[in-house]
Amino acid sequence: MGRIPDELVERVRDTADLLEIVQESVQLKRTGADWRGPCPFHGGTNRNFSVVPRKNMYYCFVCHAAGDVFTWYRERFGMDYPTAVREVARRYGITIPESTERIGPDPREPLYQACDAAMQWYATRLREAPDAEPARRYLQDRQIMLDAAGELRLGWAPRSGEDFLVAMRSLGIADAALEEAALVTRRDDGTLAPRFRNRVLFPIHDLRGRAVGFGGRLLGPGEPKYLNSPETPIFHKGEQLYHMDVARLAIRKAEVALVVEGYFDVIRLSLAGIDHVVAPLGTALTEAQAKLLRRYGAEVVLIYDSDAAGLKASFRAADTLLAEGARVRVVTMPDGEDPDTLVQRGGAAALQALIDDAVDVLDRKIQLLEQRGWFADMHRRREALDRLLPTLRAATDPVLREMYTTRVAEQMGIPREAVATEVANVRPRAAPVASEAMRRTEAFGGGHQAPTPERDARHPGAEIERKLLRLLVHHPDWLARAREELPAERFAVPSFRRIFEALAALDPDRPVGDAALALDERALAAWERLATDPAPPDADFGVDHEYVGALEALEERDLFESIATEPDTRERIRRRQALSREGRERYNYYLKARKRADGPTAHPYEE
Repeated sequence: MGRIPDELVERVRDTADLLEIVQESVQLKRTGADWRGPCPFHGGTNRNFSVVPRKNMYYCFVCHAAGDVFTWYRERFGMDYPTAVREVARRYGITIPESTERIGPDPREPLYQACDAAMQWYATRLREAPDAEPARRYLQDRQIMLDAAGELRLGWAPRSGEDFLVAMRSLGIADAALEEAALVTRRDDGTLAPRFRNRVLFPIHDLRGRAVGFGGRLLGPGEPKYLNSPETPIFHKGEQLYHMDVARLAIRKAEVALVVEGYFDVIRLSLAGIDHVVAPLGTALTEAQAKLLRRYGAEVVLIYDSDAAGLKASFRAADTLLAEGARVRVVTMPDGEDPDTLVQRGGAAALQALIDDAVDVLDRKIQLLEQRGWFADMHRRREALDRLLPTLRAATDPVLREMYTTRVAEQMGIPREAVATEVANVRPRAAPVASEAMRRTEAFGGGHQAPTPERDARHPGAEIERKLLRLLVHHPDWLARAREELPAERFAVPSFRRIFEALAALDPDRPVGDAALALDERALAAWERLATDPAPPDADFGVDHEYVGALEALEERDLFESIATEPDTRERIRRRQALSREGRERYNYYLKARKRADGPTAHPYEE
């Protein structure tokens, strides 16, 4: 029997009426949005068994049996997964062709089994283990009761890891499967340790409803606060969305998808009866995720924080969605609020009111520019246009792009053809305020000419400085820490040093792009390249890793430089020999790069 394509499995699941199927053998009564009755799995008489039509799922609050229509057939009638799919398809008149090619078992099946076993074990620990009491209190403090946590399959990864390994092995889960599914890591001595410890766990499912990975929220001090499963053969965080297995049906029904930032935002909305909601998995919204959302609905509403970071993430996500042909609206959240806290205080109605007031992403950008005076004079209006152009260019729907072009032309008070010309001009632009400063130079001194490259920029350590500045330009919330830990003198490249000084002197209330106004021509050229580089990681621990790594590389660069430039004495030989083998290899590479820097080739970011 051949494998059934995922698209066909989804069609069968979407068509099936789980409530109708369960009612054939269980007497159910309506309770609000759910249907309750005695559990057919543990044989109880109380109405502890719930069917949730909006999610097309069932759950028992006593024995914790849970699943979708395929799980029902498997557990009730002893079928394997493909047989269950075919039986449901037959019931609803969907033809699944028999493949003439014999295909062996899916090699990924042990990984699915490992993740499912882990999910169930972690969920049981959360409910029952004495050491999970801090996790239960934490969830209760966030108004997530134990029954709700069970329905959501939330779990608890204890601080000690031996119990997990013993439990998985007792279930017949091979160590190799645990390692390939990224549920464990291998220590230096070759032994295995659980990846997740002292964390509340959120299982992540694929569209078939199979557990494929986890997100973990650390309790207590430490970093990273949130930890996701890494890439595995069954988990690709750039292609999957939290809660999408449940949300896809609700998105089709509502004809709109809500996108929020975090697990708790999704959970709060789901508990409030809003199921057409998903969240990315610790990264910016990707093209693959946008394609997935577009499959189920034409409109997306972004509900991110309204601070600077949230707005930046919203606009980046919006452009990605527009490129896939979606219509995008943006919710304006009250200061200091997120969807979780808002719904806790005001209920679903409070959020729904904001969703109803959500505006198109282009209108939201225009609102913000207007509030901040960007249309007040000619130069700032030119800059405002530059800030709007990415959204116009991202819109692949020709009608929407035409409407956007007309809207911007009216706002700017210029001919529509002028805006259309700019939209068609795809030359890369720099960060907005940097280009304003360059245009200011052009306005008073003719055409802008690239400055002569600095000799110091060819130095092999310049790339480290550039990497650190790139992070600070794209993540200005790290500037406060950098001011404390990093003297400007550590930057060997003069233009990079001037950029850091301008960033460090910037008022926290001003946009990071305003730092460009304090730069001379040479530093401004370097800024333009920094600002148009791809952004570093968005997850907190990704930024932290890059920042710390850059500081360590800077320390090593300074060490190498001091060794390379001091007289050839015994002390120099001793210091060089004190380097590790890898350190000596990097030092030798550094020396070669340093010699090449004396040649005519400029550093690529300073040419």
